[in-house]
Amino acid sequence: MPTRGSPDNQPNVYRHLFDVMVLTSMIEVSNTVLKKRYVDALFDGGDVSFIIVAAAMVSFMMPGLAFLYSGLSRRKSALSLIWAVSAANAVCIFQWYFWGYSLAFSPTATNGFMGNLANFGLINVLGEPSPGSPLIPALLYALYQMEFACVTVGILVGGIAERGRMLPAMVITFFWMTLVYCPLACWAWNINGWGYKFGVLDFAGGGPVEIGSGVGGLAYAWVLGRRQDKELQNFRPHNVSMVNLGTFILWFGWLGFNGGSAFGANLRAVMAMWNSMIAAAFGGIIWCLIDYRLERKFSMVGFCSGTIAGLVAATPASGFIKPWAAIIMGILPALCVTTQLNVRLLNHLGVRMLTQPLVKFLLNIDDSLDLFAEHAIGGILGLMTNAFFATDEVIALDGVNTNVLGGWVDHNWKQLYIQFAYILATCSYTFVVTALIVHYVDTIPGLHIRIAAANETLGLDEVEIGEFANDYIEVWRNVMEPNPMARTDQRCESTLDTITCAVGRSQPALSQEISTRNLHVHDIDMDEKPVELEVLSGRGEARISIIA
Repeated sequence: MPTRGSPDNQPNVYRHLFDVMVLTSMIEVSNTVLKKRYVDALFDGGDVSFIIVAAAMVSFMMPGLAFLYSGLSRRKSALSLIWAVSAANAVCIFQWYFWGYSLAFSPTATNGFMGNLANFGLINVLGEPSPGSPLIPALLYALYQMEFACVTVGILVGGIAERGRMLPAMVITFFWMTLVYCPLACWAWNINGWGYKFGVLDFAGGGPVEIGSGVGGLAYAWVLGRRQDKELQNFRPHNVSMVNLGTFILWFGWLGFNGGSAFGANLRAVMAMWNSMIAAAFGGIIWCLIDYRLERKFSMVGFCSGTIAGLVAATPASGFIKPWAAIIMGILPALCVTTQLNVRLLNHLGVRMLTQPLVKFLLNIDDSLDLFAEHAIGGILGLMTNAFFATDEVIALDGVNTNVLGGWVDHNWKQLYIQFAYILATCSYTFVVTALIVHYVDTIPGLHIRIAAANETLGLDEVEIGEFANDYIEVWRNVMEPNPMARTDQRCESTLDTITCAVGRSQPALSQEISTRNLHVHDIDMDEKPVELEVLSGRGEARISIIA
């Protein structure tokens, strides 16, 4: 008779172990299937798919923003802004995964100001309903909101245009996300945020995204200081085609930005897209008409600026208002945003108005890419539009927010002071905290925020990046043989003097040689903006290139 440990009994032991393993595997598979069915029962596949696509569309806004900024800048700093936007995107993704999502949206925080670290590193963020909407899972909500944050910091770093260093800007981006963006997002969208409980209507980010980036960029530019006067005198966009390309990429992504904020494939998302399209179209048209009224010319940069102003205003309001109100929402930013337009148009009409010119000139702030005008003013106008024109008919189209009142059209008179208080708090907090962050980072050894004046003349591409968006457009190659006795360290005043000291020839001799080649350095129409010519002689031959 075999005993328990005898060889004859071992096959039975193995058989029992195999049966246990098979049973365990079947239980695990069954639990997985049941869990999947449970998740599928909670969320509609169409809603989830729509938000995944919307998140990808918002992500695509980053190259659009980079191209827009690059086209608006000088040639010699064009690539630096592409790099800044790209690197800020990477820093933001890390911050959002690390603790940004938790600080903005953790539902267990009850202080109303900022979240806690309950979801640090996306802990416990998976298939449960999201804190922002029951229509999508929390993991997808975290992804979608991360793209909002990336776009915001991409706008913010435009404040360093043509004079800010890259490394400090990335450090500032991390701290700004933590101390500014996360609290702003918590106020408006966290179920325990004070703005959410107060009844603030902010659909897709008039406060966290638009005011945060616009006012934050203004504060950054204020601490950074103005560009040199000579850099301001001849400034104009170096590539308007790039500006147009960036604008239409942004327009495409903005449909996912605003439409996806309904958090489902529903009529409210369609309404948000319609309102975004209408506001953008009217913003671009009105801006161009006013340009034509003043200059008798249509401006491509003006059309792009008006389009973006309309989209910015639509961000907080597109999911709250009807299409007729979107027309007003598109016209208002085109009338109020642009710096030069306010002064010239209203002076032309005999009216004096101090808006963006007050900020840029009377306060001596060099907001080179007009972040405050485009984003902060547009966001404020969009938020105030909700106070007057938001309606519960549009809000209820998602099938979730069926008990939310609109603004004055719903006889909800108190919405005006709610929106105003929210705007005031958001602007004040953002400006003060951003200025403090930039100031204190500047005091850290090795993290001074601005390049030297001489490097500003050379351009950020050469000084900070070492590469160029476009090789310099050469107007005269192989001018003459380089003179090894030339004093390249000599500083000269005029363009002709610069050429003279760079190649080591006397000015009369150089002038005669230029004449024989039918090239005229000083033949510049006084009505046109002059360009700066410089000789680059680092590769064994001299050449003249346009660097403005």
